Amino acid sequence: MFQSPYPPVDIPDESIYDDLFGSLVEADLDRVALIDPATGAETTYRSLRAQVDAFAGALAARGVDTETVVALLCPNVPAFATVFHGILRLGAIVTTINSLYTAHEIENQIQDAAATWLVTVSPLLGPAAEAARAAGIPDDRVIVLDGAEGHPDLRSMLAEGRTPPDVAFDPSTHVAVLPYSSGTTGNPKGVMLTHRNLVANVHQCRVVIELQRDDRVLAVLPFFHIYGMTVLLNLALRQRASLVTMPRFDLVEFLRNIQEYRCTFLFIAPPIAVALAKHPVVDDFDTSSVRTVFSGAAPLDGETAEAAARRMSARILQGYGMSELSPVSHAVPEDRVDMPASSVGVLIPNTDAKLIDPETGAEIEAHGDDGLTAPGEIWVRGPNVMLGYLNRPDATAETLDADGFLHTGDIGVHHVSGYFSIVDRLKELIKYKGYQIAPAELEALLLSHPRIMDAAVIGVDDDDKQEIPKAFVVAAPDSGLTADEVMAFVAAEVAPHKKVRRVEFIEAIPKSASGKILRKDLRARERA
Repeated sequence: MFQSPYPPVDIPDESIYDDLFGSLVEADLDRVALIDPATGAETTYRSLRAQVDAFAGALAARGVDTETVVALLCPNVPAFATVFHGILRLGAIVTTINSLYTAHEIENQIQDAAATWLVTVSPLLGPAAEAARAAGIPDDRVIVLDGAEGHPDLRSMLAEGRTPPDVAFDPSTHVAVLPYSSGTTGNPKGVMLTHRNLVANVHQCRVVIELQRDDRVLAVLPFFHIYGMTVLLNLALRQRASLVTMPRFDLVEFLRNIQEYRCTFLFIAPPIAVALAKHPVVDDFDTSSVRTVFSGAAPLDGETAEAAARRMSARILQGYGMSELSPVSHAVPEDRVDMPASSVGVLIPNTDAKLIDPETGAEIEAHGDDGLTAPGEIWVRGPNVMLGYLNRPDATAETLDADGFLHTGDIGVHHVSGYFSIVDRLKELIKYKGYQIAPAELEALLLSHPRIMDAAVIGVDDDDKQEIPKAFVVAAPDSGLTADEVMAFVAAEVAPHKKVRRVEFIEAIPKSASGKILRKDLRARERA
């Protein structure tokens, strides 16, 4: 077993609200918490806490309590922090929804999470309202933050000036958030993360990710994603840093915001690293304020990381995690210049890990002459490990063992100097720009096409070495089906990140005797 090189940190036995806002001191209150580049408006920690409390009070007056699940469909705007933490202040549960989801996908998550309230913004009201109606949520429980006729809005709710009630719950067992993840396989499932999970991961990350109170953090990775939720929003707030919010990624706006607001710390996903490494427009902006770039959500190859680091004249560090880990379990410390750019770093405090041979089930601990272990599946144990999957004891049992280790489905190696590297993925999930895509979901959709006889989907690398979904399709005889038609059919039914981006027609999908798709054969075909 491998252990963190750091001594254990104390995990406060309190809610995420109490940890972030109850710990504010007078010197913190007039510091800037949030900056909105669209308007230039700044929100101080004093104002943010007051807004969080007022929103919680308004929700409580409408009957929201510790048993209520509230769906949040909102891009990165300052109001997200108010609403997200206002819900948590009440002990209610937040299920964050991808802003790119279709009405059908929104409805599915609302129904599965048993949400009875929905919070959104007017640009997303079309699909949100359609999903809410289908899920039986009335208009007076669909809050449109910036206002829409027939719906509550944030300004009016805050103006009520209500004081939230005192609430009591056990932080170690009470669910705080329900992000959706496909886990190691299958369709999205609600990941039950407790208040203790969120508090723990913030305090674990504080030790390794050296974000300081004077940092300005460019917040472009979505807050609805667990990476943005914990590492951008919660960690930055706990450190009393300033967040510059961006509702969507646009490279020129990204660079302009760095230049104008003198951002010092960037949290990115690999596609942004590719742009920083290769796009000529980067040279048109002053990015000299940036000291650290932290990449997560999907693997970043070392060559791209080094190229982006040279271009930005900043250190580019990687981390590793997953929704089920709240999400961080590994990170590269700023002072470990000995680690290769492709490494995901060391175990964060209070965390243990094992490497397990996927063929034999034996634990791997020995290092070879090159300083590396043999590859094995990474298992992780710590206070950041999820409670389980919502209403899925079967999937929980497959992922969490009796000793508390979460089986990640990722294959890694350990170096004798303490760092890990990810070398492969045992699980079938595809990660496109940090978003998880379950092949089974796309395969089910493809099979609904009248001219498709069979289909399988795997992740392949595009020209920038980023993973994209590729469909292998068995077309009906004499159907005349084209690759463009297949891609258009999928694109009409799913969020943009789930689109099939390559299609290959084959005679038969390779399958085992039991009917399981042999993805390794498809990957071998792709490499050939």
